[in-house]
Amino acid sequence: MHLLKKVSLFILVVGYAFAGINHFINPESYIHIIPHYIPFPVLMNIIAGVAEISFAPLLIRPQTRPWAVYGVVLMLAAFLPVHIQMLFDAPFKLGNITVTPLIAWLRLILQPVLMLWVWWHRKN
Repeated sequence: MHLLKKVSLFILVVGYAFAGINHFINPESYIHIIPHYIPFPVLMNIIAGVAEISFAPLLIRPQTRPWAVYGVVLMLAAFLPVHIQMLFDAPFKLGNITVTPLIAWLRLILQPVLMLWVWWHRKN
């Protein structure tokens, strides 16, 4: 594996592990942005956190990486309604951050970029 791909994979693994852990450290930040039409927002936050934490180590091994890649892509697709709703709700406060329409658009645009990034790692 080329160095760039190794570094990229390391960033994904660490990033998803920390993102998943953050669902439990700062749950209100995530629960606040879950659209009202999605039931059980606390449970949805827990599921998202567990999924991110679970996919991180699965990305490491070549044998489990394809399954993790598909899981992450599906998970990011499942997060799209959250990011679309953020566009409608912006501007709003999320902790110390004001989510402006520009930030909401950037977060939405980031989703397919992340999907393509992780998809790049589906094969060794």
